[in-house]
Amino acid sequence: MTELTLEVAQKLLAAQPFSLLVGARVTAFGDGGATLELDIRTELQQQNGFLHGGVLADNAITFAGGSALGPDVLTGGFTISYLRPAQGAILRAGAKVAHAGRRQATCTCELTTIDDAGTPTLCAIAQGTVITR
Repeated sequence: MTELTLEVAQKLLAAQPFSLLVGARVTAFGDGGATLELDIRTELQQQNGFLHGGVLADNAITFAGGSALGPDVLTGGFTISYLRPAQGAILRAGAKVAHAGRRQATCTCELTTIDDAGTPTLCAIAQGTVITR
């Protein structure tokens, strides 16, 4: 198995056409965790001007699970609770493995927005299951 590093995680994300479309990037990876970010842009907002954070949460959870299980993983399912509207300059999804077995990992994810002054605001919490293929 290829050693999973930040560079390998970045290449895996770059191979996902949808992640390229939304501009997602991996900024941290390893030791049971992953952080993904994207710049908040008008074309990613819904009709009320808020960002949809579910896509980034799904990917962050899967990358965190992959750091424990290996690169051949899929999302088995996830839930998300939105705490406040996502507004700011950057959306950050920080995920970590809560428990991992041989073929499945359960992960948590916090989604925060970062404003122009660098102030983070928690806007959603997600939990998901990652499975090996």
